[in-house]
Amino acid sequence: MKNFPSSIGKRKQNKLTCFATSLIATLALASTVNSANATTLKTTIVKEISSVSVQLSQTKPSTTQLPNSRIQYQAMQLSPWGLVPIAVVGGFVIFVPLFFGGLVVIGEREVGIVVRKFTLSGRGLPADRLIALNGEAGLQADTLAPGWHWGYWPWQYSVRKESVVVVPQGEIALIVAADGASNPPERILGKIVACDNFQDARKFLTQGGEKGRQMGFLTAGTYRINTALFKVIMAANATAHGMSPEQLRVYSVASDKVGVVTTLDGVPISGGEIAGSVIEGHDNFQNGQKFLDGRGRRGLQEQILLSGSWNLNPWFVSIEQVPMTEIPIGYVGVVISFVGKAQEDVSGVAFTHGNLVNPGHKGVWVEPLYPGKHPLNTRIMKVELVPTTNIVLNWSGRTERHKYDANLEALTVRSTDGFAFDLEVSQIIHVGALDAPKVISRVGSMQNLVDNVLEPSIGNYFRNSAQDYTVLDFLNARSERQTEASEYIKAALRAYDVQAIDTLIGDIQPPASLMQTQTDRKIAEEQRKTYEVQQMAQTQRQQLVRETALADIQQEMVKSEQSVHIADLKAQAQIKQANGEAEGIKLRAIGEAEGIRATGNAKAETYRAGVEALGSSGYTAMQIMQIIGDRNVRLIPDVLVGGSNGSTNGLVDGLLSMILWNQTAKPGEITPTPLHPQPIVPKTPPAPPNGATPLVVEFPTDK
Repeated sequence: MKNFPSSIGKRKQNKLTCFATSLIATLALASTVNSANATTLKTTIVKEISSVSVQLSQTKPSTTQLPNSRIQYQAMQLSPWGLVPIAVVGGFVIFVPLFFGGLVVIGEREVGIVVRKFTLSGRGLPADRLIALNGEAGLQADTLAPGWHWGYWPWQYSVRKESVVVVPQGEIALIVAADGASNPPERILGKIVACDNFQDARKFLTQGGEKGRQMGFLTAGTYRINTALFKVIMAANATAHGMSPEQLRVYSVASDKVGVVTTLDGVPISGGEIAGSVIEGHDNFQNGQKFLDGRGRRGLQEQILLSGSWNLNPWFVSIEQVPMTEIPIGYVGVVISFVGKAQEDVSGVAFTHGNLVNPGHKGVWVEPLYPGKHPLNTRIMKVELVPTTNIVLNWSGRTERHKYDANLEALTVRSTDGFAFDLEVSQIIHVGALDAPKVISRVGSMQNLVDNVLEPSIGNYFRNSAQDYTVLDFLNARSERQTEASEYIKAALRAYDVQAIDTLIGDIQPPASLMQTQTDRKIAEEQRKTYEVQQMAQTQRQQLVRETALADIQQEMVKSEQSVHIADLKAQAQIKQANGEAEGIKLRAIGEAEGIRATGNAKAETYRAGVEALGSSGYTAMQIMQIIGDRNVRLIPDVLVGGSNGSTNGLVDGLLSMILWNQTAKPGEITPTPLHPQPIVPKTPPAPPNGATPLVVEFPTDK
């Protein structure tokens, strides 16, 4: 809006322009008297006057027309002194309507701001008003449109010409009203009234328009604004009003972000709430008046702006662009909303560890967010990421990428024999997508699950389990301990809606002193095995030497083996021959024995019959006599043995005689005696081939 002194200077220029125009018109009238083409010249002069009146600030066409008119006058043989009366008459014709008729000409790209200097009644503006609505002295609400306007005498009115307001594409213009009703204390922006985009100042003031910063604003276009009432702030002059040009441009939200809205006007937020509820019908905060009419709350809003361009009043809303909530693959997002409808628990009677609500309500949403990008207001919602893949937690010095086990260390347990040792454990867990809201409602976050559930449960189990075994038993039976731990922890975590996939026992670090003894024992055992291996190697080496020597004497060995085999066959043949002869002798002996037995039995039967017939004495005498007869036994011995005087020396002498007799016999000949009547010739058996002396049994033969 231009200042008032500059407008006064412009009015002086306009008066000079009007005077020059009247002079030209006078000359034109004079030329009509002395020229046959008066009608044509008059038409030309009227056109020139019209063009000059439309462009009052440009006096150049008038000065250009003077030489042309002078040439015409010279052509018509007019003297310069004859032009004076024409100029006087023309000045009256033109200047009198302008000055006394109050003619004001407004260009097509201008708007006239009227100031009434005085009124005949002397009525002035009320103390609380700046713009006159009823003809009071001062700035007038009504403006002058393009064209000719009469009755605005210069001694009573001052008309200031302002250029129309042009809002470029991609920009908005803010309005500050200098007059109007006062704003209620609970609002900071003037309400929107139907005033043709602030082009009708009278409607603005009569329909309750409020002074100060306005809720309404101008979008791209051309407007005829009463700049005496409305101050227009655009990007071109934003710096002069304490704003940045970016605030006066159409607001754009990036495609991968959301706009978190904070309203600067409206009803205060209710107690216990942190954001205003969603209000329908305000077209994404572009119509601030509908937001206020719907009892919209000032401050943080639940509703967000999605990607796009929006005409927003920076005095009404403040936008913060935040990235969309991204749920990576392998995760689900559990939404914890701090605003929304009243809680209505949908978790069921069995779940007593927290409340689960439907989307749009305050609390933990029962439905998780699946992988992707979600436009959420992260100022009023919290999204807890829950991995749906298997999670490995290490009670050791190693930390996984998810960092949930960053605070976990190796477990220190004590055995039943009093030794303390460190135990490394790895636990694999899984949280289902539909179980994730239950887990978060119960413990709050995955880190809380690890710190407050898994760490004490697993740590206490292994501490209790280790006290039932010695260190060496625990070390030697680690697979059994691992199986027991896996079953126990599965049952324990099932109560927290967490699946225990597996429990793994890692490195076990017994006391160094105990392990030293085991190490020494193992070293000794390994040394023994080493010695056994060396002994086996030596034995194999000996065997190799033996086999090598045997290979060297293989030919002689074959000959010797064949000789041994031949000798063995001969010995077997002799053994078989001897066995055959022995078997023959045995059979002959058996036959002879049977014959003797049969003969003896016959004789015994004969003797038994004789005894029965003759009696034992008679049969004995008969046999004696038969033997004496058959053997030619001499009844009178060659040497008579007798004694004198009843002594027994005769018997001894007889025996001695017989001995001498036998000694004087020829070698190899045995003289029959009464005791041995028939000589016995010894038989010498043939010698066997092997040189062994055969045993020959002679049985006496009775003839």
